[in-house]
Amino acid sequence: MNSDKSNKNPKFKKAVFIDRDGTLIEEVNFLSRVEDLRLFSDTFEAIRLLKKHGFLIIVVTNQSGVGRKIFDEAAMHTIHEKIQTQLDGMIDTFYFCPHLPTENCRCRKPNVGMIENACADFSIDLKNSWMIGDKKIDIETGFNAKSKTALVLTGYGRETEADLERKPDFIAENLLGAVKTITNYKQRTAKEESQLSKF
Repeated sequence: MNSDKSNKNPKFKKAVFIDRDGTLIEEVNFLSRVEDLRLFSDTFEAIRLLKKHGFLIIVVTNQSGVGRKIFDEAAMHTIHEKIQTQLDGMIDTFYFCPHLPTENCRCRKPNVGMIENACADFSIDLKNSWMIGDKKIDIETGFNAKSKTALVLTGYGRETEADLERKPDFIAENLLGAVKTITNYKQRTAKEESQLSKF
């Protein structure tokens, strides 16, 4: 994985990596049935806003329920298909890790295997990309990938906030709040770059 990609090269795109449970959708322990799937009320608007601003939208999710045989991959894919349907197909892709924490795989967050896979599949400007999640492992994933980081207070976010040793770039009440900060950050950076170019 090359974390030094720069958006000065037009082929590189900024991405937002989003945790699934507790961030994109409501937390359900080992979600296995599409009937139990619930988007947060602001999820659609958050994803629409990211898409409007040209971000790749990539979901990265630990799904050890597969490895524990609580549910199979087919059930998980059905849930992802439902999410895509509810979000008008705006998610660019889903990456998942099916392994148990004890398996020490490269893909389970906070390891960066899923992000490395995304970088292999897409041309991503990691330095100016974001990782959003509600758990410490999400924020650590962003740190390890050398991306920017945002904690949301949905899901386990409030418990996580009290437990963080290293703070993310910012903390938001929910996904939409995080996305508004990210898109304003993007606009502010572009404006600053424009002003600097005048000198």
